[in-house]
Amino acid sequence: MQIDKSSWQRRLKRYEHRFEKVLWRLRLVAILPVIMSLASTGVTFVLGTMEIGKAILSLHAMDNPSKAYIAELLGSVVSGIDLYLIGIALMIFGYGVYELLISPIDAARGEDKAGEGLLDIRDLDQLKEKLVKVLVVALIVSAFKAMLSLPIVDGPSLAYFCLSVLLLAVSGFLVTGNLGKGNRH
Repeated sequence: MQIDKSSWQRRLKRYEHRFEKVLWRLRLVAILPVIMSLASTGVTFVLGTMEIGKAILSLHAMDNPSKAYIAELLGSVVSGIDLYLIGIALMIFGYGVYELLISPIDAARGEDKAGEGLLDIRDLDQLKEKLVKVLVVALIVSAFKAMLSLPIVDGPSLAYFCLSVLLLAVSGFLVTGNLGKGNRH
Protein backbone atom coordinates (compact mmCIF):
# COMPACT_ATOMS: atom_id res chain seq x y z
CA MET A 1 0.00 0.00 0.00
CA GLN A 2 1.52 3.19 -1.17
CA ILE A 3 0.62 6.60 0.25
CA ASP A 4 0.14 9.32 -2.29
CA LYS A 5 2.78 12.03 -1.84
CA SER A 6 0.33 14.93 -2.25
CA SER A 7 -2.12 13.50 0.31
CA TRP A 8 0.80 13.04 2.71
CA GLN A 9 1.79 16.70 2.22
CA ARG A 10 -1.81 17.86 2.77
CA ARG A 11 -2.05 15.83 5.95
CA LEU A 12 1.28 17.21 7.15
CA LYS A 13 0.09 20.73 6.32
CA ARG A 14 -3.11 20.19 8.38
CA TYR A 15 -1.07 19.01 11.38
CA GLU A 16 1.21 22.00 11.01
CA HIS A 17 -1.79 24.35 10.83
CA ARG A 18 -3.35 22.80 13.97
CA PHE A 19 -0.05 23.02 15.83
CA GLU A 20 0.35 26.68 14.87
CA LYS A 21 -3.18 27.43 16.09
CA VAL A 22 -2.39 25.86 19.47
CA LEU A 23 0.94 27.65 19.57
CA TRP A 24 -0.73 30.99 18.79
CA ARG A 25 -3.35 30.49 21.50
CA LEU A 26 -0.66 29.53 24.00
CA ARG A 27 0.52 33.17 23.98
CA LEU A 28 -2.59 33.91 26.06
CA VAL A 29 -0.84 32.42 29.08
CA ALA A 30 0.88 35.83 29.19
CA ILE A 31 -2.35 37.21 30.67
CA LEU A 32 -1.18 35.89 34.06
CA PRO A 33 1.82 38.27 34.41
CA VAL A 34 -0.38 41.08 33.05
CA ILE A 35 -3.03 40.53 35.73
CA MET A 36 -0.46 40.06 38.50
CA SER A 37 1.54 43.16 37.57
CA LEU A 38 -1.60 45.29 37.39
CA ALA A 39 -2.76 43.90 40.75
CA SER A 40 0.70 44.67 42.14
CA THR A 41 0.32 48.20 40.78
CA GLY A 42 -2.82 48.59 42.88
CA VAL A 43 -1.06 47.20 45.94
CA THR A 44 1.93 49.54 45.61
CA PHE A 45 -0.37 52.53 45.06
CA VAL A 46 -2.29 51.66 48.23
CA LEU A 47 0.95 51.18 50.18
CA GLY A 48 2.33 54.49 48.88
CA THR A 49 -0.88 56.26 49.85
CA MET A 50 -0.75 54.69 53.33
CA GLU A 51 2.87 55.78 53.76
CA ILE A 52 2.13 59.39 52.80
CA GLY A 53 -1.10 59.33 54.82
CA LYS A 54 0.86 58.18 57.87
CA ALA A 55 3.19 61.17 57.46
CA ILE A 56 0.26 63.57 57.10
CA LEU A 57 -1.54 62.16 60.13
CA SER A 58 1.56 62.43 62.29
CA LEU A 59 1.87 66.15 61.49
CA HIS A 60 -0.63 67.02 64.22
CA ALA A 61 1.86 65.88 66.86
CA MET A 62 4.43 68.45 65.75
CA ASP A 63 4.79 70.98 68.54
CA ASN A 64 8.51 71.53 68.42
CA PRO A 65 9.82 69.09 65.81
CA SER A 66 13.42 67.98 65.81
CA LYS A 67 15.48 67.60 62.67
CA ALA A 68 15.33 63.82 63.07
CA TYR A 69 11.52 63.92 63.25
CA ILE A 70 11.28 66.09 60.15
CA ALA A 71 13.70 63.78 58.32
CA GLU A 72 11.56 60.80 59.33
CA LEU A 73 8.39 62.48 58.02
CA LEU A 74 10.09 63.45 54.79
CA GLY A 75 11.38 59.89 54.51
CA SER A 76 7.81 58.60 54.75
CA VAL A 77 6.68 60.93 51.96
CA VAL A 78 9.64 59.92 49.78
CA SER A 79 8.89 56.24 50.50
CA GLY A 80 5.34 56.78 49.30
CA ILE A 81 6.58 58.41 46.10
CA ASP A 82 9.00 55.52 45.62
CA LEU A 83 6.15 53.04 45.95
CA TYR A 84 4.13 55.00 43.39
CA LEU A 85 7.07 54.84 40.97
CA ILE A 86 7.41 51.10 41.45
CA GLY A 87 3.67 50.80 40.79
CA ILE A 88 4.08 52.78 37.58
CA ALA A 89 6.90 50.45 36.50
CA LEU A 90 4.65 47.44 37.17
CA MET A 91 1.85 49.09 35.18
CA ILE A 92 4.17 49.74 32.25
CA PHE A 93 5.31 46.12 32.37
CA GLY A 94 1.73 44.81 32.44
CA TYR A 95 0.57 47.04 29.59
CA GLY A 96 3.69 46.22 27.59
CA VAL A 97 3.30 42.47 27.93
CA TYR A 98 -0.36 42.76 26.96
CA GLU A 99 0.40 44.93 23.93
CA LEU A 100 3.32 42.80 22.76
CA LEU A 101 1.97 39.31 23.32
CA ILE A 102 -1.80 39.43 23.47
CA SER A 103 -3.38 42.34 21.62
CA PRO A 104 -2.98 46.07 21.03
CA ILE A 105 -5.10 48.10 23.43
CA ASP A 106 -7.61 49.77 21.12
CA ALA A 107 -8.87 52.19 23.77
CA ALA A 108 -5.35 53.64 24.07
CA ARG A 109 -5.27 54.47 20.39
CA GLY A 110 -8.57 56.34 20.25
CA GLU A 111 -9.24 59.74 18.79
CA ASP A 112 -7.89 61.66 21.79
CA LYS A 113 -4.41 60.12 21.32
CA ALA A 114 -4.13 59.59 25.06
CA GLY A 115 -2.17 56.39 24.49
CA GLU A 116 0.85 58.07 22.96
CA GLY A 117 2.60 58.55 26.29
CA LEU A 118 4.38 56.31 28.72
CA LEU A 119 2.03 53.38 28.15
CA ASP A 120 2.33 53.35 24.35
CA ILE A 121 4.53 50.30 23.81
CA ARG A 122 4.97 48.90 20.32
CA ASP A 123 8.12 46.79 20.66
CA LEU A 124 10.36 45.20 23.25
CA ASP A 125 12.95 47.98 23.05
CA GLN A 126 10.32 50.60 23.93
CA LEU A 127 9.20 48.49 26.90
CA LYS A 128 12.77 48.12 28.09
CA GLU A 129 13.54 51.83 27.67
CA LYS A 130 10.44 52.97 29.54
CA LEU A 131 10.98 50.49 32.37
CA VAL A 132 14.61 51.53 32.75
CA LYS A 133 13.65 55.20 32.94
CA VAL A 134 11.04 54.67 35.63
CA LEU A 135 13.20 52.26 37.63
CA VAL A 136 16.19 54.63 37.57
CA VAL A 137 13.96 57.44 38.83
CA ALA A 138 12.73 55.09 41.59
CA LEU A 139 16.33 54.32 42.51
CA ILE A 140 17.15 58.03 42.56
CA VAL A 141 14.24 58.61 44.93
CA SER A 142 15.42 55.72 47.14
CA ALA A 143 18.93 57.14 47.22
CA PHE A 144 17.49 60.55 48.12
CA LYS A 145 15.63 58.96 51.02
CA ALA A 146 18.83 57.31 52.24
CA MET A 147 20.65 60.65 51.98
CA LEU A 148 18.06 62.27 54.28
CA SER A 149 19.28 60.20 57.20
CA LEU A 150 22.97 60.44 56.32
CA PRO A 151 24.74 62.17 59.23
CA ILE A 152 27.24 64.81 58.16
CA VAL A 153 29.69 65.11 61.03
CA ASP A 154 33.10 65.41 59.40
CA GLY A 155 34.92 65.91 56.11
CA PRO A 156 34.62 62.37 54.76
CA SER A 157 30.88 62.19 55.48
CA LEU A 158 30.43 65.54 53.69
CA ALA A 159 32.45 64.17 50.74
CA TYR A 160 30.25 61.05 50.60
CA PHE A 161 27.16 63.24 50.67
CA CYS A 162 28.50 65.41 47.83
CA LEU A 163 29.45 62.32 45.83
CA SER A 164 25.93 60.96 46.32
CA VAL A 165 24.41 64.22 45.05
CA LEU A 166 26.74 64.13 42.04
CA LEU A 167 25.78 60.53 41.24
CA LEU A 168 22.08 61.39 41.49
CA ALA A 169 22.57 64.34 39.14
CA VAL A 170 24.48 62.22 36.62
CA SER A 171 21.81 59.52 36.81
CA GLY A 172 19.10 62.07 36.17
CA PHE A 173 21.02 63.48 33.22
CA LEU A 174 21.59 60.05 31.70
CA VAL A 175 17.92 59.11 32.01
CA THR A 176 16.55 62.35 30.58
CA GLY A 177 19.37 63.10 28.17
CA ASN A 178 20.94 60.06 26.57
CA LEU A 179 18.35 57.29 26.79
CA GLY A 180 15.65 59.33 25.13
CA LYS A 181 17.84 60.44 22.20
CA GLY A 182 18.88 56.96 21.10
CA ASN A 183 15.60 56.02 19.39
CA ARG A 184 14.44 59.40 18.09
CA HIS A 185 15.18 60.48 14.55
